[in-house]
Amino acid sequence: MGHLRQEVEPDEVGLDPKALDRLDQHFAHEVDDGRLPGFLVAVSRHGRTAHLTTYGHRDVREGLPVETDTMWRMYSMTKPVTSVAALILLEEGHFGLDTPIADFLPAFAEPRVYVDGSGPTVRTRPAERPILVRHLLTHTAGLTFGFYHSHPVDALYREAGIESSVVPGTNLAQTCEAYARLPLQFEPGAQWNYSVATNVLGRLVEMVSGQDLDAFLAERIFTPLGMEDAGLCVTEAQAPRLAELYGDTEDGGLTPIPGLPLHGRPRFLSGSGGMVATAHDYHRFMELLRRGGELDGTRLLNADTVASMTSNHLPGDADMCSYGSRVHRDSGKAGLGFGLGVSVVTDPELTRSPAVLGAFGWSGVATTTFWVDPHHDLTVQFLTQLRPTGSHSVYPELKRLIHETVTG
Repeated sequence: MGHLRQEVEPDEVGLDPKALDRLDQHFAHEVDDGRLPGFLVAVSRHGRTAHLTTYGHRDVREGLPVETDTMWRMYSMTKPVTSVAALILLEEGHFGLDTPIADFLPAFAEPRVYVDGSGPTVRTRPAERPILVRHLLTHTAGLTFGFYHSHPVDALYREAGIESSVVPGTNLAQTCEAYARLPLQFEPGAQWNYSVATNVLGRLVEMVSGQDLDAFLAERIFTPLGMEDAGLCVTEAQAPRLAELYGDTEDGGLTPIPGLPLHGRPRFLSGSGGMVATAHDYHRFMELLRRGGELDGTRLLNADTVASMTSNHLPGDADMCSYGSRVHRDSGKAGLGFGLGVSVVTDPELTRSPAVLGAFGWSGVATTTFWVDPHHDLTVQFLTQLRPTGSHSVYPELKRLIHETVTG
């Protein structure tokens, strides 16, 4: 197992120790007041970890503390990892960004696009252009999530048994077939809509590589980078270190969320949200991106590919708010474009929280988040296990407090 460790004092790399203390105290209060179970926050600069704090519990009922080797459900922080997997295959020449995915996934050969109506009265038409690999990487394919409750196609997903991203009891191949039978919300490339697209990307990785997704990630990313605990399941040996998952209650407290078994290899290998890892594991992945695709002598991607991945690919340098579907047209996405699997700050003047031009990253539904700030040569990760029912102040407060730490 890998432990993340502090390697340098904050002031040696231009970080304010007092501001970092304020960061810790803010989130410790969240734990002490019962709004978070526990957390790990790590801040690294120039590749060296300058601040590392664990606080609270990975299991509140059992009184087990958060530790540096705690295992976390990364949820959507899996998506950048699956995107890197696809870009590895792209660099090897198996496909390009503008390759139709139907070349490998024939179920998507004749996509249809929503016209009007709802339920049994929905009308569709043939798509004018194919779904391309770039559409999966940028969430512009026209796919969606059933839990949005914002568009008639969302309802069709729920009727097909896809409440979140998987048809219960199926594997990745079968669920992707179910996606393909449903209409697209819009013409491929016409809007940005965060969706099940990265699961389809994971299936593309399987079809092109001839390996199951978990095997490909282990062989081509986790093992080469020394991500010793990362995977799409938890082993019996790892199980005692896995943090419990919590939801919030109406009175502002916490309640355990049952289920979500991770022990043993899952039937559904989710490239969208199935990864479990430690802070050390994800630090290694962030360092790969910060260093342009190479880490400790191991190169997974060319620097030009990482530069493309972490640049905005929305047309006209649009942001996720202006180019987004109806459910995404909110101020929280203003000033944020989208690259190949990560969000990218395009206009810091518009972002809800302090941000730096070119910073990139992503978050997970259990209130995990990471970002890389190339301008300040800074990486940040915050890990907890809370699935809130509504919005939570963790992300904007975290970004505000981190912004205050940089002194040079």
